[in-house]
Amino acid sequence: MENTFEPKICGIFCNWCTYMAADLAGVSRMHYAANLRIARVMCSGRVHPEFVLWAFKNGADGVLIGGCHPGDCHYIEGNYKALRRYLLLKRVLKQFGIDERRLRLEWISGSEADRLKKVVNEFTEELRALGPLGLKDKLPDVVAGEDSHKLPETSPLEEETSFRIG
Repeated sequence: MENTFEPKICGIFCNWCTYMAADLAGVSRMHYAANLRIARVMCSGRVHPEFVLWAFKNGADGVLIGGCHPGDCHYIEGNYKALRRYLLLKRVLKQFGIDERRLRLEWISGSEADRLKKVVNEFTEELRALGPLGLKDKLPDVVAGEDSHKLPETSPLEEETSFRIG
């Protein structure tokens, strides 16, 4: 029997660069893995670690953070802030037993639709090889008496955008 696992990827993209590359890929009719669900934030520096943890907790097999190239941030140093958070978050994920390869940070400018396509396809293949995260099964019931398998109605990403993984 063939492996039919298709990973769910949460993409949290900078409005000015990586999101624009995704838009360019769309209008250029480029084909890349359909596993990506995009949430747009104004700057990669606005990607709070809580967003990433929420995505994993709610079914994402991988999280792709996309931002402007270093030195090109519309908010001066937002991408450097994103890099610091990303490096720290990779260490935290290890503590939760989550393979750090499930979190990826890429600098992709608005004109780099080909690069976005390549990154998404590579990340999808890497996650297929890793298999499903299955984090929901590993999490203990936090509140006794409540349905622990029910997804929350809201997410921390709603501050920035409307987003659902499923």
